[in-house]
Amino acid sequence: MHGHGKICYLIIDRGSCTNVGSQRLIEKIALKTSSHPRPYKLQWLSENGELVVDRQVLICFFIGKYVDEILFDVVLMEANHLLLGRLWQYDRDVVHNGVTNKFSCVHKGEKVMIK
Repeated sequence: MHGHGKICYLIIDRGSCTNVGSQRLIEKIALKTSSHPRPYKLQWLSENGELVVDRQVLICFFIGKYVDEILFDVVLMEANHLLLGRLWQYDRDVVHNGVTNKFSCVHKGEKVMIK
């Protein structure tokens, strides 16, 4: 996955209820954020207590031939740059095969397999 010529690290997390993007990545590639319509507190991403989530960013990304544009909540995190949670999986009707660890969906009329 690339963003402005930089490699980004993406994790698909079936346990996460949100799609989150790293504040560090978003600042580094100078993406414009907007106010979150319903700010909330998030604890599971931080060892230092609750994080206030009050910004969002629309990010276009690709994985192989899969290209998508997702609204991410902006958070301070170090583990990765982008995390796709159950929200993305639900919105895109993604199916996870636990044996092969592949995700599949129909996107823009084509079946897509993400390894």
